[in-house]
Amino acid sequence: MAITAAISVPLTSPTRRTFAFLNNLFPHTPRSTLPTPPRTFKYPNSRLVVSSMSTDAPVKTPSASFLHSRETGFLHFAKYHGLGNDFVLIDNRDSSEPRISPEKAVQLCDRNFGVGADGVIFVLPGINGTDYTMRIFNSDGSEPEMCGNGVRCFAKFVSQLENLQGSHSFTVHTGAGLIIPEVLDNGNVRVDMGEPVLKASDVPTKLPANKDNAVVKSELIVDGVIWHVTCVSMGNPHCVTFSREGSQNLLVDELKLAEIGPKFEHHEVFPARTNTEFVQVLSNSHLKMRVWERGAGATLACGTGACATVVAAILEGRAGRNCTVDLPGGPLQIEWMEEDNHVYMTGSADVVYYGSLPL
Repeated sequence: MAITAAISVPLTSPTRRTFAFLNNLFPHTPRSTLPTPPRTFKYPNSRLVVSSMSTDAPVKTPSASFLHSRETGFLHFAKYHGLGNDFVLIDNRDSSEPRISPEKAVQLCDRNFGVGADGVIFVLPGINGTDYTMRIFNSDGSEPEMCGNGVRCFAKFVSQLENLQGSHSFTVHTGAGLIIPEVLDNGNVRVDMGEPVLKASDVPTKLPANKDNAVVKSELIVDGVIWHVTCVSMGNPHCVTFSREGSQNLLVDELKLAEIGPKFEHHEVFPARTNTEFVQVLSNSHLKMRVWERGAGATLACGTGACATVVAAILEGRAGRNCTVDLPGGPLQIEWMEEDNHVYMTGSADVVYYGSLPL
């Protein structure tokens, strides 16, 4: 069976290139197309053809027929990323149950044998009066309550599905509660992430509260080292650290994240496991962060983690209420407003390509 995919590759310059791909793949191993130049592969029946390259025209919204297609046995998807935190997006508006299982999501997220992603996100019908419902399966098959970078990608995907133009917002039901993303005129997405949860038992953490029922700059022993941590929930649990014994300001680039991250995630004081943010303070309004995500490991960005980081920095007296947070994949602008106690996140979300795979 022939599989058709369109691949749109956003560039940093004002112009964009649009690649229209039509590949007739041999029926034994159908797969999604990749953004590569024309070439003939080892197997003569597998050929990728490139046409309609343009460097002058802006990207047009792909025809709805592709993503809305419902051929039996095939899954159509869009690949998006928010600062390198990448996701497979699936139009699931016709059903309240995800089209694929957590086990299938693990296969899709595999970067060697699947599409490759940090998670799979489903656009489902809204409940409790909301416009849409968002569910996510992590790359390990677990289901988090929410994902900040994911909800920005979700918003851009919905805008495409519904052909929404200009600045607009909608309501989204998530495991963390109501989330309201707003797609701005410049293409960025501003998200009202709601109020941070600070009560220790609600984060949740077993660490004893030491400041108004919250855990702020508390000592946590990990692998024999004393770390100073603040615990915050943005609908999902976060452990934020700026320092450890003998080092009052972390140099995050020097951390061996793959070694220390899992020890935080699975520490006994976090009954639901935890995301962990390691933060370096550059100024009162500028932070640098690396993250170990629960269920996904080291990622290039974490939106809820950036929000939790700014909340923790304020609680520890390290930063003001409006900060730029540098992540390996790029910056996010985070503001914790006094007026409504809500945290607002602003950042990019970009389409990578569209594809289809056999179920």
